[in-house]
Amino acid sequence: MNTLNIALLAGDGIGPEIMEQAVKVVDTIANKHKLNISYSKALVGAIAIEQTGQPYPEETHQICMQADAVLFGAIGHPKYDNDPNAKVRPEQGLLAMRKKLGLFANVRPVSCYSSLIERSPLKPERIEGADFVVVRELTGGIYFGQPRGRSEDGLKAFDTCVYETYEIERIVRYAFETAMQRDKKLCMVDKANVLATSRLWRMVSDEIAKEYPDVEYSKMFVDNAAMQLIVNPKQFDVIVTGNMFGDILTDEASVLGGSLGLLPSSSIGKHTGIFEPIHGSYPQAAGKNIANPMGMILSAAMLFDHLKMSNIGTEIRDAVEACINKGIVTEDLAKAGEKVYSTSEVGDAVAQAIGNSVLI
Repeated sequence: MNTLNIALLAGDGIGPEIMEQAVKVVDTIANKHKLNISYSKALVGAIAIEQTGQPYPEETHQICMQADAVLFGAIGHPKYDNDPNAKVRPEQGLLAMRKKLGLFANVRPVSCYSSLIERSPLKPERIEGADFVVVRELTGGIYFGQPRGRSEDGLKAFDTCVYETYEIERIVRYAFETAMQRDKKLCMVDKANVLATSRLWRMVSDEIAKEYPDVEYSKMFVDNAAMQLIVNPKQFDVIVTGNMFGDILTDEASVLGGSLGLLPSSSIGKHTGIFEPIHGSYPQAAGKNIANPMGMILSAAMLFDHLKMSNIGTEIRDAVEACINKGIVTEDLAKAGEKVYSTSEVGDAVAQAIGNSVLI
């Protein structure tokens, strides 16, 4: 039997804690389905800076390149957040990893569990049944554009937003293909009334849309999209957008279902895919065993989907939902007066649900 090689990049803050739970779940399902899995651990983020001076060391990159998939936790540390003059930052490691691995497509599914409707800040009738995917371009735009920096006197700072036609074509086509596998609706989000890059996005998207006549294609300015995610999130099926817009909109969308800790994501492209929860390193909770590991566990489910083992991905998602329905959740999702479960207890429960096929 072939061995599945998974790189583990736990990173900073709560990363190691939630990674431990994801591995626990992966080990359980691998044992159940007789899969051989080999793990390779690597440094990234603040911990990598402390030990190597680089946020994404070459050794880490080679481990990622040789893996079949990467499970990634989180990066970030207050030491760097609070120092505007820091020359090297943990987040640079994440950007470097995406760029070097050619991960141009970030896929973030958003849905609401029926048992968590009351946790949403929206009225139940607005959120119930919402189920959409945001496809975010990941290696272009203002996060990577040059030149960037500050003036010599430090009184002015500048960033450059750049997109090339091929970058837009590949992400938009990927989004249309995603829509073809869902409800065949796609909304392209931009700011074409202000930005030249967005006008290029609109021109390219309009042309590609002609290749997919079965997909209901629409366009929306990003400020309106931010409002529509609150007013009527059920109207969306697939959203495709640029790097910064996608970053902001998915953080907004994450709270629709009740907690940022629930949302997984995949980043795929030329080389090894990365699977990670969309939340940050949450340093305030690090080491306290209180963080929600479900986004990390659901990212592992997306990993198996990507590797053509969607039956295993579905089994993991079913186990997570079973735990949610039983109220086995961390403090961010617990109902008032009910028991709050720790990070490790939630991981144990999901693994048990998988091992037994039912939650006991």
